[in-house]
Amino acid sequence: MAQDGLSYRDAGVDIDAGNRLVDLIKPLVKATARPGADADIGGFGGVFDLKAAGYTDPLLVAATDGVGTKLKIAIETGVHDTIGIDLVAMCVNDLVVQGAEPLFFLDYFATGRLAPEVGAHIVAGVARGCKESGCALIGGETAEMPGMYADGDYDLAGFAVGAVERHGLLPRPDVAPGDVILGLASAGVHSNGYSLVRRIVERSGLAWDAPAPFAPQTSLGKALLTPTRLYVKSTLAVIRETGAVKALAHITGGGITENLPRVLPKGTVARIDLSTLEVPPVFRWLAATGAVAPEEMLRAFNCGIGMAVVVPADREAAVAAAFADAGDSVVRLGVIAPGADGAQAPHVVYEGVANFGFAA
Repeated sequence: MAQDGLSYRDAGVDIDAGNRLVDLIKPLVKATARPGADADIGGFGGVFDLKAAGYTDPLLVAATDGVGTKLKIAIETGVHDTIGIDLVAMCVNDLVVQGAEPLFFLDYFATGRLAPEVGAHIVAGVARGCKESGCALIGGETAEMPGMYADGDYDLAGFAVGAVERHGLLPRPDVAPGDVILGLASAGVHSNGYSLVRRIVERSGLAWDAPAPFAPQTSLGKALLTPTRLYVKSTLAVIRETGAVKALAHITGGGITENLPRVLPKGTVARIDLSTLEVPPVFRWLAATGAVAPEEMLRAFNCGIGMAVVVPADREAAVAAAFADAGDSVVRLGVIAPGADGAQAPHVVYEGVANFGFAA
């Protein structure tokens, strides 16, 4: 007896659902158009015209990243409309620290079974992040992979390319002892440390829809899904306006401890005064609930600082004022100093005490 023929849909892949998703996201993608890209999708590759974008002697800067296990909270809460902002931010914030303007972005969306409406919510966040960063969403890939992911699960990856005129590449070679380190406030946990966050939430016994102890006006899940802050427009504006930004460090996994030394020259240390750090309530709650030591908090999370900025001491006030005018909250974190005798690897030295205490 002959067996019925199998189709791709029988194997778990729905081509029609993929086509529906493309139809849903086309207007979202189109809205991200900018000089150099028309932001249409459907071809085999995206094209970008650097000349049309106004560059004469550009260097290209590329970055790729994901969102990590913050995705699990989006999946478990059913809140999918901001996680795409995180995806863009994790990539474009890495571009701007080198002085680069983000030009275009591509996303990769993999799932066990494609739900076009969920995919559209995710891509809407991606498009919003691109639009707020001034970069075009010029393509991507959607992969339906039954057997690789459970139904409802998905993963995201992003890829961004930016450009900077050769003379504007950061960090500048004149970063030196005496320079001041400013900090730009984060929007929350951003997109790092969520494996620890989820363990702490599990220990707390709270459900995702319970009021957040550190923000009772919203649910715990939505509060922890607050998207990563996009620093692109304000940072590029301050770089161009002041000409005084020597280096930038995106404070991601590893915190200030691991990220700031990446832009410092050999033989220097960053002396950070923790008493100037205004630790947001979410981090104080995480520290108290998880009994996480302060040094571990500083290494696992941004603890309220999403971007560090190195400037000459005599330009500190001007740069801080420019960032404030651009909408960022600014704090003086510390200074760059000479390292101890024989110490070549740049590192961070903490002084003072940060307030990680939490009272419900």
